[in-house]
This record gives sequence, structure tokens and C-alpha cells, in this order.
Amino acid sequence: MAIKLVTTAAELKAESARLLTQKQGVSQGLVPTMGALHEGHARLARTAVEQNDVVVASIFVNPLQFGDAVDLDRYPRTLEADLALLEEQGVDLAFAPSVEEVYPGGEPLVRVTAGPLGEKWEGAARPGHFDGALTVVAKLLHYGIPGAGLPATGAFVSGSGGGLPAYRAYFGQKDAQQLALVRRMAADLNFPVEIVAVPTVRSDEGLALSSRNRFLSEEQREAALVLSRALRLLEERANAHEPLDLESAQALVASQPLVETDYFDVVDPFTLEPLAENCRETPFRGEGLAIIAARVGPVRLIDNVPLSS
Repeated sequence: MAIKLVTTAAELKAESARLLTQKQGVSQGLVPTMGALHEGHARLARTAVEQNDVVVASIFVNPLQFGDAVDLDRYPRTLEADLALLEEQGVDLAFAPSVEEVYPGGEPLVRVTAGPLGEKWEGAARPGHFDGALTVVAKLLHYGIPGAGLPATGAFVSGSGGGLPAYRAYFGQKDAQQLALVRRMAADLNFPVEIVAVPTVRSDEGLALSSRNRFLSEEQREAALVLSRALRLLEERANAHEPLDLESAQALVASQPLVETDYFDVVDPFTLEPLAENCRETPFRGEGLAIIAARVGPVRLIDNVPLSS
């Protein structure tokens, strides 16, 4: 079935309800994106299609999460290619609203605040970014709630206790801090949705896929591979119950002259606080998340890998 493009929240509600009724569906998935889609987004969409009867993907470049107007203008808009990729994965609906549709009164006076969890790491480098991201994600999660005009099915929206279709939203592990914040927002504010994390998709060489990778030269792309190599080194040490020796992994990244590290640390995957088990002598135990951000030429890249022992 060809994907259907809708541009208003009213159309989205009506079409998703129609499709759920037509398919006798009991679940709906939402894949929020900013467009410029790649294989990482394709995996999000495929996972959602595998787990739900109806799947909606949103395409919206959110101005609230860009601190620099030049960066906002430069962000690639590739709607036709995005729709083709989503259709290939089996997505039913693409929701591509205008800025006026999402923010009809101009920039919102009331926003979701990320709090202390959003002030560190990426939040420190990009003040206000996560407030803007969470505000639009909150709106998209509301837009995507299934069941407008539907009879009760016996299935349940996660956490709602009602008789509406199950509802799941899909986010990539690559944006680990955003994922942690969305999970906290959904839990703290009682959103009727299950947040599903999908593993990072990488190139054959190991580079985490990102819409920003297109701005790297071949030389810069090769240099950027040191990020995933350093993360993989920590992962191997954690799997072997060895000390992580974070300093040596940091030195590996520093040895690449085209890469300028912003941060590189091992943190608790839920609180994002640095862990103590990073020294040279103590074997790593428990759960952790190795996170890195670095500038390679004109591009700022982030990556991470979950750790467990």
C-alpha cells in the first residue's frame, strides 16, 4: 500500500483511525523524525512496522531545538526521498506539518523543560536544545495517540488503563541523552505511550549513521572512525570484565589530529552521571553508557555504546 502524506493533526487523527478500523488493528507506532532520512531511520520504521498494525512517521524540522539560525537553514529537507524510504519500510502515514501547524501562535510561551538531566553533555554544548526537542516530542506524542473515533478493542494504550489501541514511539539509541529524556518525560508526565529504543545503525566501517555525515569530506569521514573504535575498545573491556581504562581510550581519540573531542566519559544510562568504574585498576561491573561528542571539521558528531558486565 502506498504511503499517505498528511499535513495537519486533524488529518492524522482521521487517517490513523480509518486505517486502524480498516485493518482491525490493535496497535499504532510513531516514528518521530526531522527528515533527511537514512538507514538508521529505516531501521526505526521497520521495527515499528514489525510491532504495530498502523505506523505513522513524522517529518518536522523543529526550529525550537536549533540555537543557530544558519544551522536550521542548512538542515537538509528531502521530503520526496524521505517518503520513498518510509514507503519501502511499510509505513502507512507520513505526517509532515508546517511550522504554523505545530506552533500556530508562534513560538510557544509554555515549554517542556528538560531540567538537570538536560543541562549536561549535549545540553551544556547546546543550551536550550533539549527543552525545544522535548516540547516538540510532547506535541508529536499527543498528535500520534491512536483511537480517535474508534470503538474499544480490548487492547490498551500503554499505561492508560483504557480500551484503546496500544501505542508505541520509536527512538534511536544513537541520541542516547534524548532517549533518556524522552523516557523520563513519558514516565514523569504519564504519557500513554511505550518508548521503544532501537540500536544504533552503523556504516560497514563503524561510523554511526547521521544526517550530518553528508557534510564530511572523505578524509574527515576516515578520521571520524576513531570515535567508534574508541567506544568499541571500552565495550570489549567491559565484556571481558576488565578495567575500562578510559584514559587510554581518550588518548586514542586525541591521537587523531582532525578530531577535537568535546566530551568522552562513561555514565549511568538513566541519570547520565559519570560512573566511578572508569579507572585503570578496577574491573568494570554493572551497567553503563560510554558517550562521546567531537568535532570533525565543520561537523559535530555524537556516538555512544551501552556497556554491561
